[in-house]
Amino acid sequence: MDHRELDSQEDPTLALLTVEEAARRLRIGRTLCFRLIGSGELESVPIGRLRRVPPAAVHDYVARLRAANRSAAAAC
Repeated sequence: MDHRELDSQEDPTLALLTVEEAARRLRIGRTLCFRLIGSGELESVPIGRLRRVPPAAVHDYVARLRAANRSAAAAC
């Protein structure tokens, strides 16, 4: 099984994701993922010189996007 298959199944043993893994889960590019991290929209933690994203942070980000979308749709 290659890393893309594991990532798509959201391996529950991963405590933290690389920025690239988080970007893959969100189906966005690495640069945009770093931008979301920089703006605080996507939670991350530093480990030395590395940056890691908790898997729950990806889910939380998507939940906020969905809630904002529902609010915008209800306002129309």
